[in-house]
Amino acid sequence: MSALFTTTIVQMKGVIEPSKQAGLRDGVKVMVGGAPVTEKYAQDIGADGYAPNASVAAEKAMELLGIT
Repeated sequence: MSALFTTTIVQMKGVIEPSKQAGLRDGVKVMVGGAPVTEKYAQDIGADGYAPNASVAAEKAMELLGIT
């Protein structure tokens, strides 16, 4: 997920929590990023990964999937 404004980053947790409740969270990797997002925020909401930009996101996705 990506957010461009601080007012929208709260919705990221609103996606992660319901996926946990539905029993789907273990089957997916969640990455977050965007201008207002920090690595600490990603950890706080339970995301699997954080990236500050698209090129780092691609590398992080490969890492999370075990593709190197």
